[in-house]
Amino acid sequence: MKQKILLVEDEKNIAESLIFNLESDFVVVWAKTGEEALLKYQSNMYQLIVLDVMLPKLSGYEVCNSIRKKDKETPILFLTAKHEEKDRIEGLKLGADDYLGKPFSLDEFLLRVKALVRRGQKSLADEVVQYSFGSNTINFENYEAVVDNETIRLTKKECMLLKLLIEKEGQVVTREEILTKVWGYDTIPSTRTIDNFIVKLRNYFELNPKEPKYILSIHGVGYKFVSR
Repeated sequence: MKQKILLVEDEKNIAESLIFNLESDFVVVWAKTGEEALLKYQSNMYQLIVLDVMLPKLSGYEVCNSIRKKDKETPILFLTAKHEEKDRIEGLKLGADDYLGKPFSLDEFLLRVKALVRRGQKSLADEVVQYSFGSNTINFENYEAVVDNETIRLTKKECMLLKLLIEKEGQVVTREEILTKVWGYDTIPSTRTIDNFIVKLRNYFELNPKEPKYILSIHGVGYKFVSR
């Protein structure tokens, strides 16, 4: 399966050239604006984000800042016509992994892309990719679960919440931590939204959702996952 790159670039000729050179090795999803980039980021998982700094309305810096509030792992490569040191420092402070000034050679661009994807895959090696409990098996890469031999599709948010609980098995995960790591403080949902997601997960994976044995509520604090 090809790895997926989110390309955020408002100049059509540049975007088409980069896509042409990337698509033999990667699946490339193109966003023309910062707003579109955040929507596409929220609906999928990417191995790399290639992000132009100078975008209409929402800048690349703002997009990076928004993503980094809830995702510290996905590599981000900035593309920019700004060559001053202060601009590079600003991007790196916001959490970018690399910075490439325009104009650039395609050979250098492709080398940096492949290096960042490799680095990202290495950092994910120790993370939970597949997990089984009871009669349930979760594949976090594909957003799928097998429950009693039946395959169901999960949303990105459902996967993120479930993965967070599983990685902290036996520990209480507070609502504040869920808000930070799953939604990010720029898009704070109501507490009822979190409850609704927990209800969905219980309906998927609990034999009796009203008397859960895996996803437990800790009154006034948050939730805890136990595999038993």
